[in-house]
Amino acid sequence: MDARPTAAADQARAFLAAVEDAMAPAMPTSYRDDTPVPAIGTTPPVTDQPGARRPPMSQRATDASALMLSAGVASLPIGGMTSLVLYTLGHADPVSLAIGAGAPASLAIPIIALSSLVKRAKRAAPDVHHHHYNAPVDQRTVNADARGVWAKNQVRGTR
Repeated sequence: MDARPTAAADQARAFLAAVEDAMAPAMPTSYRDDTPVPAIGTTPPVTDQPGARRPPMSQRATDASALMLSAGVASLPIGGMTSLVLYTLGHADPVSLAIGAGAPASLAIPIIALSSLVKRAKRAAPDVHHHHYNAPVDQRTVNADARGVWAKNQVRGTR
């Protein structure tokens, strides 16, 4: 019975030695030099490489971002005014609240109705086209049946 525990202990020691050899710090297989490369020339850096600076924006993108920023700044007074109105209406009775909530809609409905009426009036008026010809006009109908190898054109109408 003494031979079995000794053999198992020897196998366990051999296994642990193999694991320690595998986990031992190995020599590095690669080296990266992180010292900065000296700049040569005036060429700007490539913008699509990782770690490069942000790409330059076009004039259109710059104008769009300025427009978005100014719209965001312009929304601050509107939000503040709305907050003030809601705070003031919070101290009023329910009838005043209903009037305050319904006033914008009661003003907007006639404006929308008038604008749609003007649009419909513009569409209802037909466009006037005058065609003046200084030579004889040929108004014949030409039917073309161009299937297959040979085509047959028939001219119908009067001159």
